[in-house]
Amino acid sequence: MREIVYLSESKLRQFVPEPRRVPRAGALRLTSPFGGIDVDAPAADTEQGQLRHLREVCKHVELVADWYAVSDLRPGQWVLFEAPLRCVTLSGAHQDLALFVDPAGGTGTGPVADGGCRLLMHGSVRHLRGWSPMSVDGPALEMEDSASSLGTAFVTRAGQVVEALARHRDPLPVEQAPSRTAVRLHGRGVQELLNALDDEDDSIDTAAMMTGYARVTGLLPSTPATPRCVVASPLVVEYATVDSLQGTA
Repeated sequence: MREIVYLSESKLRQFVPEPRRVPRAGALRLTSPFGGIDVDAPAADTEQGQLRHLREVCKHVELVADWYAVSDLRPGQWVLFEAPLRCVTLSGAHQDLALFVDPAGGTGTGPVADGGCRLLMHGSVRHLRGWSPMSVDGPALEMEDSASSLGTAFVTRAGQVVEALARHRDPLPVEQAPSRTAVRLHGRGVQELLNALDDEDDSIDTAAMMTGYARVTGLLPSTPATPRCVVASPLVVEYATVDSLQGTA
């Protein structure tokens, strides 16, 4: 039995099955004066139909996905992840942005790259299934320019990153047109966002071991002080089972 935490219906709809040459079992055949027409029978359970489609999509993605911590990833690639993650939302204007982040110093399981690899995933709270994210203050998104006599406010680097992730969350708000442009992320802004989320973490461990598939949004290289970080948008996030944990040990 799978326990799904997050499922992007929009990403599922991107995968269209190959056309079939013969009618599937369960299809109806309508007879007209001009010949027969094969029509798929209506699904008895929409939820079950969605889960069947998810299984088919995961089988496809499994063939092309890399482990999230390998060193030669590129934006747009599919990755498999399994790591301790906590789900948070930012208070204020971006509270509909769901973030999955691993704890500071955590490296997950499996063949982790030298120096470790962090994972930061962004999506929409609308795709959470039975999960209540933890609301945190997060980073300062705007600051007052003290050098200006007018007190002009400007967006911080972390604020620029949050705005970029919010513009590319799944799904977009109704008033925004879908964006096909690449996500522009500021490296220092990503690190400032990670630092702020780490500072918000308390002494109680709330990270759960989760697994799933995601598409890479951006890559933050390592520095002498910080590990590299993979920024990605998830297709599905679910609790890792004991079997999957043993398989990656």
